[in-house]
Amino acid sequence: MASTAPPVGTLASVEWRCDSAPVPYVEAMEAMEARNQAVAAGDVQELIWLLEHPPVYTAGTSADPAELVDPRFDVVAAGRGGRYTYHGPGQRVGYLVLDLSRRGKDVRCFVHAIEGWVIATLAQFGVESWRAEGRVGIWTRDIDGAEAKIGAIGVRVRRWVTMHGFSVNLDPDLAHFSGIVPCGIAEYGVTSMARLGLKVSPEVWDAALAATAEDFLDALGGPARKACG
Repeated sequence: MASTAPPVGTLASVEWRCDSAPVPYVEAMEAMEARNQAVAAGDVQELIWLLEHPPVYTAGTSADPAELVDPRFDVVAAGRGGRYTYHGPGQRVGYLVLDLSRRGKDVRCFVHAIEGWVIATLAQFGVESWRAEGRVGIWTRDIDGAEAKIGAIGVRVRRWVTMHGFSVNLDPDLAHFSGIVPCGIAEYGVTSMARLGLKVSPEVWDAALAATAEDFLDALGGPARKACG
């Protein structure tokens, strides 16, 4: 089942889609590829798509086979940047099909804005998170005091239209991450909002994202571009 949030402000030009039933990864990729082409042609609106997948390992363009430790689930070539990652129930994924030719043509700023959006949304639940120099993703303090990843980011841009996006761990089975070296970073663990003591449903998380989505879109072409360097 899919639902949409009422378009407001900057969001009026973007379709907002939330799926409650898991969407197979390959099916989502095919839909995103088609949407990318249609957005590039000017035939449809841009898209923010929030969903979950059945368990799957995905391989980015820099994936190292040595980091596929225990392929207990299907492994799919994703076409995005980055290395191996895991998607599964309890993890909310955000796919962004946005036209950067209208939003500054700055991929670095785009990634920076995604990071800021996720960090701002986590803050609504009292979770302090941050970027880490040299380590892709969103990081926080785990229950043992160690730094751990709570969100992943991987994007692809074709004809200045984006694909893929981010994922945030609400309450996935964290043991499933042990089948890979997540994003090629073995020195740090993976955590979730549930592990931090926060039970957050997909619907509540989506609503929190929607509350800060306009700031995210404004950042792509607004003053926050200065913070991207």
